[in-house]
Amino acid sequence: MIAVTGATGNVGRPLIAALAAAGEEVVAVSRRPLSSSYPEGVRHAQADLADFANMGPVLKGADALFLLLAGELNGPGQSATTLLDVARDAGIKRVVLLSSQINGTRPDALSHVRLGEFEAAVRSSGLDHTVLRPGAFASNAFAWAESIRSQRAVMAPFGDVALPVVDPADVAEMAAAALREDGHSGRTYQLTGPEAVSPRQQTAAIAEVLGEEVEFTELTREQARAHLSRFMPEAVLDGTLDILGAPLPEEQKVSGDIEKVLGRPARPFTEWVARHLPAFQ
Repeated sequence: MIAVTGATGNVGRPLIAALAAAGEEVVAVSRRPLSSSYPEGVRHAQADLADFANMGPVLKGADALFLLLAGELNGPGQSATTLLDVARDAGIKRVVLLSSQINGTRPDALSHVRLGEFEAAVRSSGLDHTVLRPGAFASNAFAWAESIRSQRAVMAPFGDVALPVVDPADVAEMAAAALREDGHSGRTYQLTGPEAVSPRQQTAAIAEVLGEEVEFTELTREQARAHLSRFMPEAVLDGTLDILGAPLPEEQKVSGDIEKVLGRPARPFTEWVARHLPAFQ
């Protein structure tokens, strides 16, 4: 059995679907009740991943764990090694951690200290382990959905700075491979899309799939900072803007890890848009 945390998210949902389609028994772990049913062979366990003591019964019977940090788990809390100990005691033999590209390119970033702690704990756990480091997600474009629906407009900073955004469905397929197959233990995979695309280019791609014009307006860094400060901690604001506006060469580089593992190229941004078109209509 495979336990999947973050079961309601952009990666968790397609991961569960992929595992179920492969005939795996899955326990979907989330803090909130499910809003829709999952495929046959999937059961739901409602639990707070930040409460490590309660995770033992949830993981009992599973031999593999997909670990996604969300909510309170991203902040200060119990030692990451404690959760890995709980998982091992419950019978987990293999862990796949969803980390971030930033842990490799900007290891001192305040926003990713907790992820770094979990990476170190997974690697020293003695369990079979794989670390996935995706770059920016294509699904970040959901932030523009409301303005596209209501105004056919996008407002974003750094309009011509391109990043190789990755489709969450590709991240899910990589996780499924690492959870189900041998040969991935000890590996760290860099996950990107097939090409770097800027916010202006992403807007044009959405407009093309919509079949309607979408206007792009470039925000200044100060305007973007004021917007992000409404929902992002002050300590990570400027680091986030640095990544968006002045990415390092490694953050703009296209990785071949998805094609190497899955035997096909990474999905382009336009394919992600086509699958999620109703969000922008």
